[in-house]
Parts: sequence; structure tokens; C-alpha cells
Amino acid sequence: MIPVNLAEKLAQFTTHWDPHVVADYNDNDVMVVRFQGEFPYHLHDDTDDFFLVLDGEMMMDLEDASHWVKAGELFVVPKGVTHRPRASAECKVLLIEPKGVPNTGDPATAAPKPRI
Repeated sequence: MIPVNLAEKLAQFTTHWDPHVVADYNDNDVMVVRFQGEFPYHLHDDTDDFFLVLDGEMMMDLEDASHWVKAGELFVVPKGVTHRPRASAECKVLLIEPKGVPNTGDPATAAPKPRI
């Protein structure tokens, strides 16, 4: 039970689309990640997808709309909705997902989630 400094955690890596677990919350992973470029369209059949922009801005593309999400704003994609985050410039994001949920929705293409 110690505070987690998100800026310090984000400073430990420079890769994009590479979530790192910084804390546990109930049965969820709390992660930080850097976005730049486009992530593939994907969906999660059994869980919502939570994004909190810490720095920068991103676009969340959905099946029928796109939304800007800026620093200090959060966006929740409901389960079963196809979506794609993207960012033209680097964006730093906090994610919350149930443990074991692949970031692509498919375990075969998912990134590992190292703990830092």
C-alpha cells in the first residue's frame, strides 16, 4: 500500500501499444501505456474497455463514430463494440482491464503486460 507515481512508471519505458501493469484493483489490472499511431480495430466480447488520457490526446474510432479524448478525459467502450484507439502524437493513457483480458481481444495477438 504505497502511492504509485504514474509519470515515474511511464518514464520506465518508451515503447508504444505496450501496456505495463502498475497496480491491482479487485480482479483488474491498472496499466499505463503510450499510444502513437493506430491500434488495430478489435473488440472485447465480455468486458468494457476503460481509457483515461493522462497526457496528450487520442481519437477513439468506433463502428459508427469517432471521438477525441483529451488529457483529463476518460472514455469507456462497452463490451462487444468494435473500436480502435489512435494518436497522431504520443499520448499517455491509464487503462483498467480485468486480469487476463488480451489488449487486442485475441490472446494470439495480444501484447504481454509486464509489471513495473
